[in-house]
Amino acid sequence: MSKRIAIIGAGVGGMAAGIRLAAQGHEVQIFERNARVGGKLNLVEEGEWRFDTGPSLLTMPDVARDLFAAAGASLDEELELLPLDPICRYFYPDGIIFDASSDEQRMMAAISEFSERDADNFPRFLDYGRRVYEVTAQPFLYSPLEAKRVGKAFLHQLHRPQDLGRVLAPMTLDALVRSYFRDPHMRQLFDRYATYNGSSPFRTPAVYAIIPYVEYGFGAWYPRGGMYQIAEALLGLLAKVGATVHTNAPVRQIRCELSKGATGVELVDGTVHTADAVIANVDIATTYRRLVPTDFRPRATLDRLDAMEPSLSGFVLLLGTDCRFDQLQHHNIFFAHDYREEFSDIFTRLVAPRDPTIYVCATSRTDPTQAPPGGENLFVLVNAPYISNEFSWAAERETYRDLVIDKLESMGLHGLREHIVFEQCITPDDLAARYGAQRGAIYGFSSNSLFAPFQRPRNRSAIPGLYFAGGSVHPGGGLPLVMLSGKIVAELVEQDFARAANQGRTVAR
Repeated sequence: MSKRIAIIGAGVGGMAAGIRLAAQGHEVQIFERNARVGGKLNLVEEGEWRFDTGPSLLTMPDVARDLFAAAGASLDEELELLPLDPICRYFYPDGIIFDASSDEQRMMAAISEFSERDADNFPRFLDYGRRVYEVTAQPFLYSPLEAKRVGKAFLHQLHRPQDLGRVLAPMTLDALVRSYFRDPHMRQLFDRYATYNGSSPFRTPAVYAIIPYVEYGFGAWYPRGGMYQIAEALLGLLAKVGATVHTNAPVRQIRCELSKGATGVELVDGTVHTADAVIANVDIATTYRRLVPTDFRPRATLDRLDAMEPSLSGFVLLLGTDCRFDQLQHHNIFFAHDYREEFSDIFTRLVAPRDPTIYVCATSRTDPTQAPPGGENLFVLVNAPYISNEFSWAAERETYRDLVIDKLESMGLHGLREHIVFEQCITPDDLAARYGAQRGAIYGFSSNSLFAPFQRPRNRSAIPGLYFAGGSVHPGGGLPLVMLSGKIVAELVEQDFARAANQGRTVAR
């Protein structure tokens, strides 16, 4: 029987849930506050420059393939995915430039220039991540975070005693990296993967060795035309399965009743849409504090969310230039001198790093349509602390912009400043305002503790009929994981509808 489902936010997680539920015959309406769908998977266009302002690559493409298949479509027919090799070019303060290849043999050969031992250990390091992935993927990444079920499924996946030790290893990612690599360049390179979930390599657990395994094992992909093509393709799938998307439609509150739970949404313009289930594809803390009526806010849940450390945020410069910098690849990293000090700035002192690592994405390297002839579209990102009273972006924005430009020029992008034709700056304050990101955090909460992966907020609320998708909840941030959050939520909603039908009533009624 068809049900009415209201989804708040047309980010990737919300669209993924909407596609799956509409494909099952439900009446799905998505309400997006901004003019574009995609959430943080966004786009800025200025003249011939196009900038993807969110995720910069697609990993685990089979997750996306499964989502397209749920709508009776083919990812590979809708999008042309281009493999990236090298995956990334790394610039070190000592002048070393290193290309990380997606080909294992080429990568080993490149590492051997630094250390034969490290080169031999590279496949062993990836194998560690592979074993963790094989043990955790199905019971954890692809499934709801329910302690009893996860524990049972997790133990079922264990084939060797060592597997449990890998998952629960009481060491940080940095400690694991150091056990495999001696060269400081390689250690810094593999430590960086902690930032993929908004965390510090010196605090995030070794289980996150799955991240480099996923990137090297499944590849790093870029859709021709830009990352925003993914958002547009998902919008097309929503239309295909009969879902309705409302843009420029901010939600004022989730309507709740004591005897029923969540019953729909009320828009800022006063329009009310009733629903049998409400899915919030908004930061979970923002949802509870701004959208759930005061009398329905679970105090214990709010206290727990307040106690959780937000993930890192980001300071972004979009730079359209009238010249090319031939030393750049598609993805580029300009490392800090002292990586540990950088993360102390971000997570301990809560200030913008004084010597930041800078990520530069130049998609025109792979796709010339993204910049005018002879120009570059540079997406520049610096890891930044979540919003606090320790640092003011309003006061430091311009000064920090100059610091970033100065560093890029000093590390090889000579004359960058004088060749900037278009520029836009995005601070953590902007991320909070545009996307409802709590304290500007990109990934919701950090994973800076041993059990952090198992402590992310769940996808089903204690309020009947209310569910959550997106990067702030299980299984985490990043394109494939938020797509999986949409899959998990859709399955939970269907389960609850079926359970209610078996009991002779509708969900939360």
